[in-house]
Amino acid sequence: MSDPQRHPPLHPDIGLLTGLVGSWRGEGTGEYPTIDTFSYTEEVTFGHVGKPFLTYGQRTRAGDDGRPLHAETGYWRAVAPERVELVLAHPTGVTEIATGSVRVVPTDDTAGVTVIELVSTMIGLTPTAQSVTGLERTFRLQGDTLDYTLRMAAVGEPMTHHLAASLRRVVAP
Repeated sequence: MSDPQRHPPLHPDIGLLTGLVGSWRGEGTGEYPTIDTFSYTEEVTFGHVGKPFLTYGQRTRAGDDGRPLHAETGYWRAVAPERVELVLAHPTGVTEIATGSVRVVPTDDTAGVTVIELVSTMIGLTPTAQSVTGLERTFRLQGDTLDYTLRMAAVGEPMTHHLAASLRRVVAP
């Protein structure tokens, strides 16, 4: 029998975000007008504590030598059946609040593809952070594959493609 103190049931309001719960690993490529193109490996974990949000942790390492690149931590909040809010902190001195939609797009199989689209509504910067003025994220979840793209407006550049990765589920809930 499952211990509800250690493994509470998912909150019913999580809805379409349920498929994210677990750990994911994969590879991606980054680019931006101000930097050289690079490859990276990534680990992402979505967890829960039985409330209407998911915990989120992300870490990337350089594809060439494994050095740490980036990390994010925060929460995915289910605020309506097809609406989500994202609250993140980046160690680079950036905080991000984004809102968006969650929907299932029908496919030939019965599960469909869960598409999550998020747009920043507020970016906070410490005095030493590089200027980031906007972030947009698109996620596509199909079975045990999570693909995403991230677009960014920063350091004087307009909203531009920055990251794309494909992750596979390595630990199920």
